[in-house]
Amino acid sequence: MFERNLIRELTTWAKDANRKPLVLKGARQVGKTTVVNMFAKQFQQYIYLNLELPEDKLFFKRFSVFDEMLNAIFLTKKMNRSGKKTLLFIDEIQESEVAIRQLRYFYELAPDLYVIAAGSRLKASVGRDAGFPVGRVEYRTLHPVSFPEFLNAIGETEALMHLTDVPVVNFAHDRLLKLFHIYTLIGGMPEVVAQYSVHHDLTRLNPIYESLLGSYIDDVERYAVTRNQVEVIRHAIRSIFPEAGKRIKFEGFGRSNYRSREMGESLRKLEKAFLIYLVYPSINTNLPISADKRKSPRLQVLDTGLLNYYNGLQVELMGTDDLNKVYQGIIAEHIVGQELLAMESGILNRIAFWVRDKKESQAEVDYIYPYKGKVIPIEVKSGPTGKLKSLHLFMEMSKNDLAIRFYPGMISSDKIKLQSGKTYTLLNLPYYLVSQLDRYLEWEQSNKKV
Repeated sequence: MFERNLIRELTTWAKDANRKPLVLKGARQVGKTTVVNMFAKQFQQYIYLNLELPEDKLFFKRFSVFDEMLNAIFLTKKMNRSGKKTLLFIDEIQESEVAIRQLRYFYELAPDLYVIAAGSRLKASVGRDAGFPVGRVEYRTLHPVSFPEFLNAIGETEALMHLTDVPVVNFAHDRLLKLFHIYTLIGGMPEVVAQYSVHHDLTRLNPIYESLLGSYIDDVERYAVTRNQVEVIRHAIRSIFPEAGKRIKFEGFGRSNYRSREMGESLRKLEKAFLIYLVYPSINTNLPISADKRKSPRLQVLDTGLLNYYNGLQVELMGTDDLNKVYQGIIAEHIVGQELLAMESGILNRIAFWVRDKKESQAEVDYIYPYKGKVIPIEVKSGPTGKLKSLHLFMEMSKNDLAIRFYPGMISSDKIKLQSGKTYTLLNLPYYLVSQLDRYLEWEQSNKKV
């Protein structure tokens, strides 16, 4: 299995003398357990508890005294309590509210242990809401595989080296763009990427997509509280892929008769499960970026590969020379959003877009991105700069003088003069450089100083 970027963050967490138990969040099947198993190789001892197993859950049910419970775990797992660097991983922790509450005592009474917990947010969100101890745990979020991780997984080490060079050399452009098209086509679900890395055969991937989609639907049926809730969430899951990339309304979502309240509740539960992201617009051109939840959100699903499979877009993607030509540009915009989400593992990481909803001048910019006290607008479009009218309007209203456009071409920049006389720099970057955005923003700023 390939290395995930999160392992480096876990290594940094482990070096912190004041670390707290770490809770990993993310959708089912994004590789939380695999990442921890790989990270465990750095330790002398590794204890794995899966609280879906009755014998592992029993530790937290049987013992009311923390030290007795901890000693029982070490004794049963035939490990030494002291003298060795030990990682304890509590998987599927949502199965025990007692275990969730006990995390605070690992922090207070057993600081020598390295404790990581993980669980299925879908199960937790549709079941009982057991809160994690405030101030006693840390959080990280694991997303689907990013493009750099994908290159690493399939053995494209030279392409990965060129990707991380700033700026990318021109002769690497065609190869990187082709690889990014493949990545966009299959997506970033770890099992899919692992299968492709071995066989490089797209036909072997469809059963995996079927299995993944089936597992999400099965989770709903197993953990929903009421029968009506099962039906609403099942409808929501089956409707999110056709509606992905579009601004949505809760009322009648997916051509249903469901009301705004019940559908909104179901979609928010899917969001807590990291199966979707409700990307709300902002009207701000400067910090802070505040989401306006009175306006319709844009729907981002967990993974572009699942979106392509569900909507039957795989063949069209295989034959395109520009992602922006597929599915009315939705796929290009969606994979950029997926890459932006993957750049950060913090729990508060969000993506947003910009709107101006006035009768005389309606406008929408695909994404806005905070960077060193500025709000950077991002458009995902090919074609001449004269068609970027919403971007130009944003820049008229902004104190910023830099914008980003992701497209299929090579790195370039344009000096844009607006009707007001203001000028700004439009930095054009190929799609495959989304993961390197911060580095290119820094590069552009350093070029201005020269």
